[in-house]
Amino acid sequence: MDTATSHVRLLLVDDNAAVLRQVIQLLPCEFEIVGTLGDGAGLRDAVRNHQPDIIVLDITLPPVCGIALASQLRTAGCVAKVVFLTVHSDPDYVRAAFAAGAAAYVVKTRLSLDIVLALRAALRGERFISPSPELEGME
Repeated sequence: MDTATSHVRLLLVDDNAAVLRQVIQLLPCEFEIVGTLGDGAGLRDAVRNHQPDIIVLDITLPPVCGIALASQLRTAGCVAKVVFLTVHSDPDYVRAAFAAGAAAYVVKTRLSLDIVLALRAALRGERFISPSPELEGME
């Protein structure tokens, strides 16, 4: 995809409507929100319908964990990059997220500082992990 001539298409998935609103407010015009979901139930259909470049995905979602959803998407051939947005600043979650195919891992307490950095890193094919004492050395 040529980001110089088109917007990066994002699908946002989080069960907290306030977090979804905050993400939308933080994004510069290079990003286009093609859909939002409050749970993981319709994720496969939304990916098929909207063809996002990046999926911003919460880990703690009803009815299925975001990490399991990311794994299912990869198995189904989804090529969208996955940026996890989560409250979990735990190395075990980070390892599981990247094993499921994540491109980036953003801790919600650093949302305003890290989301755009993480999205841009994912587009460049680079790995991004929110800096935090609990995750030190995970890069």
